This record gives sequence, C-alpha cells and structure tokens, in this order.
Amino acid sequence: MGRLRNARGNGQANARQPQWCPAPRYDLPASGFRGIWGGASPGSPAMPLPRRLLLAAALAAPALRTARAEAWPDRVVTLVVPFLAGGSTDIAARILAERLGAVLGGEAGPARIVVENRSGAGGSVGAEWVRHRPADGATLMLASASALATNPAALPQQTPYDPIGDFTQIALIGGGPIVLVVPAASPFGGVPELLAAIRAAPGRYTWATSGAGGIGHLTGEYLKLQAGGLKAEHVPYRGGSAVMEALAKGEVDYSLEVLASTAPHIRDGLSRGLAVSALQRHPLFPAIPTLAESGLPGFEVTTWNMLVAPAGLPPGIVAILAAGVRKVLAEEATAQRLAQAGVDPAPPGSPAEARAFLVTELAKFRGIVAQSGLELGRR
Repeated sequence: MGRLRNARGNGQANARQPQWCPAPRYDLPASGFRGIWGGASPGSPAMPLPRRLLLAAALAAPALRTARAEAWPDRVVTLVVPFLAGGSTDIAARILAERLGAVLGGEAGPARIVVENRSGAGGSVGAEWVRHRPADGATLMLASASALATNPAALPQQTPYDPIGDFTQIALIGGGPIVLVVPAASPFGGVPELLAAIRAAPGRYTWATSGAGGIGHLTGEYLKLQAGGLKAEHVPYRGGSAVMEALAKGEVDYSLEVLASTAPHIRDGLSRGLAVSALQRHPLFPAIPTLAESGLPGFEVTTWNMLVAPAGLPPGIVAILAAGVRKVLAEEATAQRLAQAGVDPAPPGSPAEARAFLVTELAKFRGIVAQSGLELGRR
C-alpha cells in the first residue's frame, strides 16, 4: 500500500467539527506529586531536595509506567481524525473506535473511544495538534498517507512536525486505491476522453482533492505528468466528504479521492468512477478499470491509514493497543465493514513494522517529489 511506481499547496484553515467533546484532561496538582515523591525515610542520609526528587523519580518511574499501562484505558480516549467527518479516514476511525472499545473493555463494559475531527491542510492541522498532547494514552490519531507522508514530503514548510519522531507508531489499519471520479452528469465517459479535453484546453478544467500536498493531490500531479504534462486548476478542500459534495454539485470537473470516500457516491449515482489507481480492479467496483488499463501503463498509487499517538507513549499501552487492533482486524464482520467502506484491512503487524513502513513511505514520497520536480500548490 502507499505505492507509486514509474515516476519517479496551500492548506485551508483549521476547521474543528464539534461532533464530539474532547476527552477531559486529568492533570495532577502539585501536591499530588509531592505526596508521591516527597519525604525521606527515617534515618536516611540528608541530601538536597532536587537530588532526592530525581532519585525517587528514577526508582519509581518504571513501576508507575507499568501500573498505568495495566490500568489503561481508565478514562475517555479521543481518537483524532485529521479530516472532516464522512471521509475515508473518518469512516475507518468510527469502525475502529467502536470495535476497539469493545475489545479493550472489561467487566465494567466497553472502553469509551470517541472520534474527534480536526481538519485542515491535508491532515496537518490535526497531526500538529495531536503531537502536543500528553503521551498518556488519552489521545490517539488515525493518520493517513497525506498527514504522515505526502504532506511532509511535498509541503515541509506547512508540516512543522516530524512524522516519525513526533509520534508513536502503533499499527497499520488498512488502505485502498485512489479513484478518478467525475460528476454523474459529466460528459466524459472514460479516462482518454477526460485527458483529451484537458490537453485541448490547458487550465480550463478544475480538479478537487482533500488538501494541498495530500495523497490525492500528489496522485493528480503524477497523473498530469504521466499524461504528458497537462495543466488543470487544483482546488483543495478540507476532507473527502467536502470533495464529494462539490463534485456532486458540479463545482469541479473531476477529482482524485480515496475509495472509501467515493464508494457511497458512486453507489448512489451521484458520481461516476472512471478508473482506480491500483494495478488491479477493486472487488467493490469490478467494472471500473485501472488507470494502467486506461492508457497509463504501470500507474499505481494506493493510500493507507495508521494508528499513532504522541511520541513517548508507554510501551505497555502500545502493546495493549497493538494487540487490540490485531483482534479487531481479525474479526470477519469488522473486516467486511471496512472493505465495504473501501478500506482493505492490513495484515497483522507489530508497532516496529508500522514504524519501518512509515520510514519507507516517507523516504519514497520525498524522493518522488524531488525526482519529479513537482512544485505542489494551487495551480
């Protein structure tokens, strides 16, 4: 997943969806810390207060981390989606939150995991917010290829975070192809017709994506390059649902959007899929050809979603979450729900494998941007 072969913006303002309340913060008062760390044993050698505190903290920290991990989740967990509600990442997040809460729950019932949408700048706004949260397990993020790979590669000036070092990688959830989609009333019946029209009228046609520098944007730029250097105006939105709404209204001529976002609109006849970006047709829409079949040999791009947390998440909590995700993705009913939404479940993997995957993807997309000479932006 997340592959682009043979080739090798400007985000919008933060828009928070008030569908869920943020998880409450539990900050211990200063007296609480004194109660844990303060006070020397009778007869112990006198030492300056700072040294005593440091020694006590060093000795007690491992036990406290273990206790926290064993008690977790002991509060509401917020699962941040860095896009608007209704898009591909949001769909996968809501399925994951429901099932992961059930898997992690105990005798008191399911753990409470709520989804919070923090959209903007192709996922960068939400990612930047999450990286500043405490690494205590109360805040997670279902990241996308856009937020952690293509945005940092294409628009580093707009992604102040380190996509690897500023987050704890937990598990790869799934992914799928990008779909080249047009409004239902579009005159274009196939990819060759669309490309011919764009070629004949440079700059006349508009295309939408979930954000400048995102996976859809990079795919669209790559498509124009592979088709001979076409020119069309890119219009970034703050999520897949906004893209598909604009497409249904005929506000743009075409879009490159992930399958999970486009699938409901294609099924309902609001939009038409002209091609998918994978090398094989997708089982959800076997009648839609690939871009490779449509005159662009070898064209392949796929996206992915990964569960992450702020850097420094205790290993015990990481292990609990990773094991929970493996159980969820192994559920046949859950796998089918994700697949029906256009998110193909990922095979079982470890946090270390998720991190290695991200390192590879980020390096690859940075190489693509450099080698292709792409200057991503609204044009």
